[in-house]
Amino acid sequence: MALNVDTNVTGTDALIGCLTYQSTACRTPSISDLEGLVSKARQRNHSLGVTGMLLYENGTFLQTLEGPAQGLDKIWASIRQDDRHRNIEVLSQHVVSARLFSDWDLLLYNRDSDTPGAQHGRDTAENDLLIDTRQLARLALSGDDVGLNAALAAVAENGLAGDDIVARLIEPTARAMGDAWLADECCELDLTIGLSMLQMAAHAVRYATSACSIRASRYSILLATAPDEAHMLGASLLADQFTDAGWQVDMAFPSNNQELANQISAQHPDVIDIGLSDALPRYHTLSHLRDTVALSRRASDNQPSVISVGGRLFAEAIATAEAVGADHARKTIAGASVRVAELVRRRRAAH
Repeated sequence: MALNVDTNVTGTDALIGCLTYQSTACRTPSISDLEGLVSKARQRNHSLGVTGMLLYENGTFLQTLEGPAQGLDKIWASIRQDDRHRNIEVLSQHVVSARLFSDWDLLLYNRDSDTPGAQHGRDTAENDLLIDTRQLARLALSGDDVGLNAALAAVAENGLAGDDIVARLIEPTARAMGDAWLADECCELDLTIGLSMLQMAAHAVRYATSACSIRASRYSILLATAPDEAHMLGASLLADQFTDAGWQVDMAFPSNNQELANQISAQHPDVIDIGLSDALPRYHTLSHLRDTVALSRRASDNQPSVISVGGRLFAEAIATAEAVGADHARKTIAGASVRVAELVRRRRAAH
């Protein structure tokens, strides 16, 4: 069965086909099995002009492939006949104007391994903390705001600085909560309420900065969630950090790209930060985020604004700034004000 993509359209230089599917592994693959699978697939993909990403976790494959329709058809036929997986389900198939994974014949992301960024929300230095991210996630998901606030307060009282609390506890806790939802251990309402509680508890975290030049410059930033993104933990934490660093901070929660573009045109901020969920890997939103970044850049043409993106996809290096046309991708909220201030300085100097 051929993919339902217009060959005449994808045959042009401007547009390509994009397919995302998920399936169930017939048996648990070893690391060497996955590496062997990907090695062969890369050779095949390269010969057909196809790029993409393969994610494996807990017996489930999720793959995005992009390229000319003819190449996608050949690969899709092979995928459907492969006896290493079953229950193949197409999640999306459409035409895009640019590749998201242009640098990868096939990127493998194995979240069952012990590779960096694939630790299911567990921090490698947790053992020297008073509480770990799994405990914090349980407190938040159970609605125990008193316990959550007390736990973070105890950590702060024992000398952990604001950036360390964010990077080693709050961000990994958000990802652990997302993992719980993905594993059907909680419902969407539990996740939303839990993230709100984590967000409120995180407001007690304060940031110290010695960067007096930042305060004197009065840089401005517009913190926005990606259109229709329901999770705003990242924007909230960034607002506290940038305010403490002396920035002029505005926020936006747009329902569509045009709303965001209108606010950018009216305010002309030095930095536009667009955030996806810090809890869930929004794999299928990358093409939409690319459109959001492109429109935001056009809306800020009157001055050299820096566009930053963030969320779990970028924290775990599943996606890059280049993949969505941004200038910077946040791997962590910690220290973001210092990093983007340097980007603003360079951008101003270049103009």
